[in-house]
Amino acid sequence: MFKLNGTIFMPQLLTLIGIPGLESIQFWIGIPFCAMYIIAIFGNSLLLVIIKTERRLQEPMYLFLAMLGATDIALSTCILPKMLGIFWFHLQEIYFEACLLQMWLIHTLQCIESGILLAMALDRYVAICDPLRHATIFTHQLLTQIGVAVTLRAALLVAPSLILIKCRLKFYRTTVVSHTYCEHMAIVKLAIEDVHVNKIYGLFVAFSTLGFDIIFITLSYIQIFKTVFNLPQKEARLKAFNTCIAHICVFLEFYFLAFFSFFTHRFGFHIPSYIHILLSNLYLLVPPLLNPIVYGIKTKQIRDRVFKILYSKDAS
Repeated sequence: MFKLNGTIFMPQLLTLIGIPGLESIQFWIGIPFCAMYIIAIFGNSLLLVIIKTERRLQEPMYLFLAMLGATDIALSTCILPKMLGIFWFHLQEIYFEACLLQMWLIHTLQCIESGILLAMALDRYVAICDPLRHATIFTHQLLTQIGVAVTLRAALLVAPSLILIKCRLKFYRTTVVSHTYCEHMAIVKLAIEDVHVNKIYGLFVAFSTLGFDIIFITLSYIQIFKTVFNLPQKEARLKAFNTCIAHICVFLEFYFLAFFSFFTHRFGFHIPSYIHILLSNLYLLVPPLLNPIVYGIKTKQIRDRVFKILYSKDAS
């Protein structure tokens, strides 16, 4: 790392300061964050075990849910250990390449989660609007192809953000990152060079993944609601609608937090920085926490299996 006229050339280390303005209480903020992480890991791991061991749950909806649970575990694990290291042990330094890797993993996993939510919406669309063809369309081969396609789309779209930072941005005004993790805009803002290309590409990735997915999820549910409300029997309408409630809750929770965090980070100039950081953290931590809870409560097969596991432990 070389300093020239107050600027830093190709830094080897960056310093993550956590939540600016709340440094004195970061130790206490880490306690609920750690609790959220433990619950998220336990809940999603339990979900994966139940789906793996219960033959009745080897259906597309539950297999997509397993993909979502695995993504949530990976996403929260990319963030929390380092964040708690900052809050509790003042381990603020991170190698520049490690920071870029964390950035790529976080944004890739976000895009994968969005893609899985789109796949789940399409699965519900076919199951309700064209139920006779559902089994022939959503085969295990198609599920594998969707999983691979969603992962490749995310990894390949986010990778240029990494390359643009590494190859274009050589001079930095500081190595201090005002964040709890390595986020794309937080790193880009450190550079003293022209970063318009980086910002534009970041917007392109956001709107070509999350924006694209939310449009098609919305269209799918418009068609689903039309079909459900046209069903002749009230019981059939309630049953069909009930199969979608959990996904609707997860969908609203993920995209509301995503776009609220995205727009406040870029356009909320009058909002204190600690609000930006807290929102960014909640956006990444709340979905992994709530997803298994929502599906556990709203899905009878999963709920029954959880009760069976707990009852068998109590009985022993």
